[in-house]
Amino acid sequence: MQNFNLFKIEDSLKDSIIRMKFKEPTPIQNQAIPVALEGKDILGTAQTGTGKTLAFSIPLINKLILDKNAFALVTCPTRELATQVMDAIKNLISNKINIKTALLIGGESMQKQLRQLGKRSRLIVGTPGRINDHLKRKSLNLSATKYLVLDETDRMLDMGFTPQIEMILKFVPKNHQTLLFSATLPKDILRISERYLTKPIRISVGSTTVPIAKIKQETLQVYKENKYNELIDQLLSRKGSILVFVKTKRNADRMVKRLKEEDHSADAIHGDLRQSKRDRVMNAFRKGVKRILVATDVAARGLDIPLIQHVINYDLPQVPEDYVHRIGRTARAGSEGSAITFLTRDDRTMWRSISKLIDPNYKEEFNYNKKNQRSNKRNNKDYNKKRKFNFKKGKKKFFKRDDFRTPTYTNNPKYFGKERTDNSSTDGERKKFNFKKGKKKFKNRSRPKSFKFKKHSRNRR
Repeated sequence: MQNFNLFKIEDSLKDSIIRMKFKEPTPIQNQAIPVALEGKDILGTAQTGTGKTLAFSIPLINKLILDKNAFALVTCPTRELATQVMDAIKNLISNKINIKTALLIGGESMQKQLRQLGKRSRLIVGTPGRINDHLKRKSLNLSATKYLVLDETDRMLDMGFTPQIEMILKFVPKNHQTLLFSATLPKDILRISERYLTKPIRISVGSTTVPIAKIKQETLQVYKENKYNELIDQLLSRKGSILVFVKTKRNADRMVKRLKEEDHSADAIHGDLRQSKRDRVMNAFRKGVKRILVATDVAARGLDIPLIQHVINYDLPQVPEDYVHRIGRTARAGSEGSAITFLTRDDRTMWRSISKLIDPNYKEEFNYNKKNQRSNKRNNKDYNKKRKFNFKKGKKKFFKRDDFRTPTYTNNPKYFGKERTDNSSTDGERKKFNFKKGKKKFKNRSRPKSFKFKKHSRNRR
């Protein structure tokens, strides 16, 4: 379908889509929306940035409009993605539709969430951990849930949310519709789909391992000690917003501190930030107040920021699949973008895995100029190949030293008084160590007459 008006949805929902200026559905929306409107389960895979949120949100809202007693639950791996999904859903819900919502994520006030649930919110978006917290408190009732969405399921499993997801599925009634979306399809997801999905329709759009074609990919071979200087060069040569990926939270904070000292507009986002701080950082980046965002892989999936024009992989990801999700933060919704990856000698194995994932016919072209590397380590001084180190000669000279074999001492009482034999020294060269004599001398040592304690006590007052 080439127009959203051709879908069999309510007029109030069509008006919201027109108001948001959505005209042509993306391939994943074109395939998923008609199937979801029929009430069938979906097992969907698609590249990041292809419009999956709208693909499940439109049928979800349409179902809640038709059935006033139905509830819907959307689970997301991260707080950022859950917040983003909720924002997209709220934009679709107009005053005419009037469906109350609740956002259940960690890092926010539990009392605020309890108030939202107390208003009979029929559309709930949250992370597995916080949803489980409310289930244990019995503040969340999923007995009327007719529509369940598992978004970025592979990411949730990678983050260790499998027990929480299975717990949620136990509270959801058997008679419900499930939409499972994932970027990849590992065995764990196939196992969950077999257990909890009923005859799911398989929907796949594009390759999940090939990045979007409109992303211009580059690699830059650098030395570890030169990485930061190369980063500064890239920041100065590029225009627009930039997302920089690093490996650890500590490195993210350090880099931002250093960038700010050099008058760069930068901020960091990672798992240790409070939710209020994360929201402020993301809002500042979306509005263009901050140009550079330094992030760990917590931001690799789900973040939809149209302003991102460049992605810089300062450090490689720990999982090859995350590379595709990282660079997928740019070139969103049909726009163009660029991604550059820094490669050091230590990154050789991981880069080979990433390249083979993207292109099975990949041939390695990871060469370094050894001469330049040697000169770099020796501060660009010429290395004299003719000069050789004669180890044998040096060793012989070293062992000829008379003072090489130093005397050893022991606290064994049986040893004292015995003469120590030393083949390396001649007779009379060394004196015997008389411990008793030294001890006696120490005992008889008298205190100087001029030393008085009372003198110091008088001057204290």
